[in-house]
Amino acid sequence: MKTCFPAVLSVVVLGWIGAATANPADQDDALRPAQRYVRIGHYQCRCQQGDFEVNLKTVLRGLKLAAEAKLDIVSFPESFLTGYFGSEEEARANSVTVDSPQIKKALAKTSPFEIVFMVGFNERRGDKLYNTVIVIEKGQVLGRYSKAMPCFGYFAPGRDFPVFEKKGLKFGVIICADGGYIEPARILALKGAKVIFAPHYNFVSHPVRHYQMVRNDHIARAVENGVYFLRGNTVDPGRTVKGLRHAGYGYGDSYLLNPNGQIVAAAGLYHEYLMIYNLDLGKRHRSPHATKSLKSAVQLREIFNRTLDTVASGKK
Repeated sequence: MKTCFPAVLSVVVLGWIGAATANPADQDDALRPAQRYVRIGHYQCRCQQGDFEVNLKTVLRGLKLAAEAKLDIVSFPESFLTGYFGSEEEARANSVTVDSPQIKKALAKTSPFEIVFMVGFNERRGDKLYNTVIVIEKGQVLGRYSKAMPCFGYFAPGRDFPVFEKKGLKFGVIICADGGYIEPARILALKGAKVIFAPHYNFVSHPVRHYQMVRNDHIARAVENGVYFLRGNTVDPGRTVKGLRHAGYGYGDSYLLNPNGQIVAAAGLYHEYLMIYNLDLGKRHRSPHATKSLKSAVQLREIFNRTLDTVASGKK
């Protein structure tokens, strides 16, 4: 009887050689659990001022693209569903409550999607008006965030900083100008957020000066808190926009910064685009998560408060 030992041995040896010569990175990827990765993004798109129905259709288009790209979380711009206005009168005329028929329709239309998404709108809450981003999953409201440092005085400032979670990734939301201040991002990072989404509506007269300023702010927020920082903007091809008095540019420039302050994804300038990033929850960065903000807040809190009281009293 013939033995099969040599053939078996050759298979084993060849298999061992193949394994030995395989790319170690490929082997490492094969061992990583699927939940280690969370796919996030932003849909850089054009807002039709005051047209909720058209903007909802754009959200649905963005969600379809996000579903094709297998995203887990996607953001849409600031004030996107209602538009962004220079006057309180127009903002109130284009505002809705969180339980309005418009928002209920948005929840129903987006319920087939399993993606967590966030989108902005002008929110009426009692007699006050808020610049709000609502966070939604499968037709349900997970929560909302209202801009803490609004640019227009007719908006009431928000003072709640919720943190959300999807597939093990904790994230929070700030809005546009909030990213130019230290505290909003710091609060979210100390609450455990590893990604901070910052939806914008930028239509500005000096785009180069503007992008340099906001990018510097955002790099600081990412590094000092050890977080990913996603700046998600609108885009508009016109030089004027209904409801805003100044001529300008809706230039886009959405991007994602990693905790080292490096741009790892970008949507580019002046066009609609779904920006995508595959975030590795296990990846380590030079800037440890939230440790700088925590250390300085704890060790220098009393000195900071005394200094703040002195400065504040001097301005009275």
